[in-house]
Amino acid sequence: MPLSEHEQRLFEEIERSLADDPKFASAVRASDPGYRSRRRLVAAGGLLVIGLALLIYGAVSKIPLLGVAGFVVMLGSAAYGLQSQRRAHRPELRAVGGQASRRTRTRKSSFVDRLEERWRRRMDDR
Repeated sequence: MPLSEHEQRLFEEIERSLADDPKFASAVRASDPGYRSRRRLVAAGGLLVIGLALLIYGAVSKIPLLGVAGFVVMLGSAAYGLQSQRRAHRPELRAVGGQASRRTRTRKSSFVDRLEERWRRRMDDR
């Protein structure tokens, strides 16, 4: 739904005021879920590189425990990165001054449900 002219003017005014107040802009940016997820992805990438280095060093120096620890660090960082990526794509609802609530996921229709719906639409069109 496009914004009305009045809403667009208000939006542009807010953008200009944000540009004038860098402290507020950085506070808003820090609370942005996308910013946090990018930061988590960078941390997961760094841990992945450290885990790979531990794995290689453990294999070269013939210390199997160090290689296993490197593999565990790599696995954990990959899981952390994937979780962060999923969290970035999941919408969050926040209430200002109240409790945060999250939308409950609706059950995806099964293949049979979709086929039945198509059949009903086909019969209605005839």
